[in-house]
Amino acid sequence: MTDLQQSAQYDAIVIGAGMSGMYQLYRLRELGLRVKVLEAGTGVGGTWYWNRYPGARFDSESYSYQFSFSKDLLNEWDWSEHFSGQPETLRYLNHVADKFDLRKDIQFRSRVKSAYYQEATNTWDVTLEDGSIFTSHFLITAVGPLSAPTMPTIPGVETFQGQSCHTARWPHEPVSFEGKRVAVIGTGATGVQTIQEVSKTAKHLTVFQRTPNWCAPLLNAKIGTEEMEKIRAGYDALFQRCMETFSCFIHTAVPRGTFEVTLEERQAFWEELYASPGFGIWLGNFNDILTNREANAELSAFVANKIRQRVKDQTVAEKLIPKNHGFGTRRVPMETKYYECYNQDNVKLVDISETPIERITPTGIKTSDAEYAFDIIIYATGFDAITGSFDRIDIRGVDGARLKDRWKHGPETYLGMTVDGFPNMMMLVGPHMALGNIPRTIEFNVEWVSDLVKYATDHNLQRIEPTPADVQAWTDHVKSLGEGNLMFEVNSWMTGWNSNVEGKQVRIINRYSGSAPDWRAKCNEVAARGYQEMAVG
Repeated sequence: MTDLQQSAQYDAIVIGAGMSGMYQLYRLRELGLRVKVLEAGTGVGGTWYWNRYPGARFDSESYSYQFSFSKDLLNEWDWSEHFSGQPETLRYLNHVADKFDLRKDIQFRSRVKSAYYQEATNTWDVTLEDGSIFTSHFLITAVGPLSAPTMPTIPGVETFQGQSCHTARWPHEPVSFEGKRVAVIGTGATGVQTIQEVSKTAKHLTVFQRTPNWCAPLLNAKIGTEEMEKIRAGYDALFQRCMETFSCFIHTAVPRGTFEVTLEERQAFWEELYASPGFGIWLGNFNDILTNREANAELSAFVANKIRQRVKDQTVAEKLIPKNHGFGTRRVPMETKYYECYNQDNVKLVDISETPIERITPTGIKTSDAEYAFDIIIYATGFDAITGSFDRIDIRGVDGARLKDRWKHGPETYLGMTVDGFPNMMMLVGPHMALGNIPRTIEFNVEWVSDLVKYATDHNLQRIEPTPADVQAWTDHVKSLGEGNLMFEVNSWMTGWNSNVEGKQVRIINRYSGSAPDWRAKCNEVAARGYQEMAVG
C-alpha cells in the first residue's frame, strides 16, 4: 500500500447498503481492503428496505433475482413464492448480511451530503448530513437506479391533516385501511401493486390516474418443499441461462418476427404468454415487438381486449387502456387481479387527464370538478430515476466540477461505471449499463469494479479514470443503440423523463439498450487489455 493510500481512512467508501453495496463490501473485503459502507437507513436491503408499501414484491422470479456467488447461500435459503414479497426479500438480505458478517463495516443512519475529490492526495472526502467526514482512495456509488422518490408538484401537499406518505418511504409500522377512505395517486408498477392490495380492505379507494399503463398478469404461486429442491438442483442451468439472455431474465424473445407466422398462430402464442407467469409476454415475445410499429400495435390491441374482458364497465376499461404508447414501450407492471379491482363497489377511478388535481386540501383532494375527502393519501408517484440519486449528492471531481452539471443534458460515462474528471470513482448499477434483472447486473458490475480496484492497488496506481474520448465514444454508442427502439420515443423513467423534477421534462437515453451479453463482453475486453482506456497513473 502506498503512502497516499495510507493517508486515507479507508481504501474504499461505498455509498449504499442495498444488494450492490452489500456485494461490493463482500468482494473488497476479500481483497484485504479497508472498506466502509455508508447507508442512510437503519438496515440493509436498499430497495427492499425502503419500499414496504402494501403489495410490494418481485416481478422477476425469486430464484433468478437472488445472489448466485455462494453455493452455501443458495443451498440454505428456501423461497416460499415464485415472486417473493418484500418482507421475505428483506429477510433474505438480512440473512445474507448475517451470514457474511457485513454489518460490522456498515455505518447506518448516515446519509451522504457530498463527495469531493482531492487532487493533492488523489482521495475523496465524503461528508455526511451530520457533518462527519470520511476519506478514501476509491469512491464507489451503490445508490440504486430507483431510490430517489419524487412527490407530485401539487399545491397543498403539506396541508393534509390525515395520514399520507410516498410508497418508497412507507412507515415501518403496520398501516390499516379498514374503514378508511383512501386515495392512491399514480398507476405505475408501484401504484398497481398498492391498489390491488389496498382495495381488499379499504372502506373506499379512489385511484387518481394520469397515464394508464399496460399491465399483465403476474400469476404468482407458492413453492412447496419438493419444488424448491427441484429449483435448487437446477441453479447452475438457471444462472447460465440468465447470463445468455438479452436482459438476464429467464425469458428471452423468440427468434421470429410477429408477421412471420399466421394471425391464428400469433394469437395463440399471445394467449399462451398471457396465461404464463412473469415477464414472458413482454420479454419472451416475438423479436420485433419493440421495433416494428405494426407488430407492437397488434400486440397492444390484443392486450387492450384482455382489459375490456376483465373490466365490466367499458367506460372505465377504456380509461385503463393506454392511448399514448404501445405495449412494452414503458416498463410493464405485473399485476394480480388489478383490473378486477375496478369492478368492486368500493373502488373509483378518477382520470386526472380529464379532471386535473388542483390541490391537496386539509381534508382530501380537490380536482377541477369535485372535492374528495380522505383519511389516507398514498403517493405512488415514482422516482427521479437512474441519475436522480446521484443528483441528490453534491459530487465534485477535478477542479470542483459538479457531476450534476456534467450530466445536465444527460449522463456521460464509460461502460456505465466511470466518468472522466471524476478519478477513482466507480458506479454500480448506474446510467449507461445493462439493467434488466438487476442482481445479475450487480454481480458482474461489482466483480468488474473489484478487479479494477485490485489492478490499481496491485500496480500502486494513484489515479484511475477513463479518457474523455472513450467516454464520448461510449456515450455515443449508447445513444445509437436507442435508434429504432420504440421505448425511446416514449416519456418514461427509462428515458429520463420526470414531470415532477425541474429540468427533466426532456427525453434522454440514460440506459444501455443493447444486450447484457454484449455489454459484459465489452467490459471484459477492456479488462483483458489491462484497462488501456483508463487514464491510469
